[in-house]
Amino acid sequence: MSVWPSLVDSRRTLAGSEGILNSIVVHVEPRHLEALLDALAQLSFPINPQIYHDASVEYIYANGRREAEPTTLVEFPAYDNGVAEVREALASYGLPPDALHVTDMLEGLRSDVLQEPAPAGADYVGRIFRRHAEALSAGAL
Repeated sequence: MSVWPSLVDSRRTLAGSEGILNSIVVHVEPRHLEALLDALAQLSFPINPQIYHDASVEYIYANGRREAEPTTLVEFPAYDNGVAEVREALASYGLPPDALHVTDMLEGLRSDVLQEPAPAGADYVGRIFRRHAEALSAGAL
């Protein structure tokens, strides 16, 4: 038995009585930012969103093709029990469900790049969110 924390377990999380703390990222076209912020203002818990106006989302297709689009990312923390409420708020303002990306807070803090597989039925196989689009031009993954 060791008094040192296990270095093998890289899947540590932040958790509390309300579940695991997540990093919520929503990508929207700049013209829909106001609607997104209005939707988030309706949540039963307070948020202090970080807004990235110079972000991008890159779509990866099965044939290897990649397409990057400029976007605005809005990021904020929320516990597991608040994720469904965020989804409902986005839907009530007509924002698409695939605009939402949920990741473990510690994982979200480790990188400026967030990667996820495509949802069922999507015409792409994965997507990459970059908080700062200049990371794309520098070739960062």
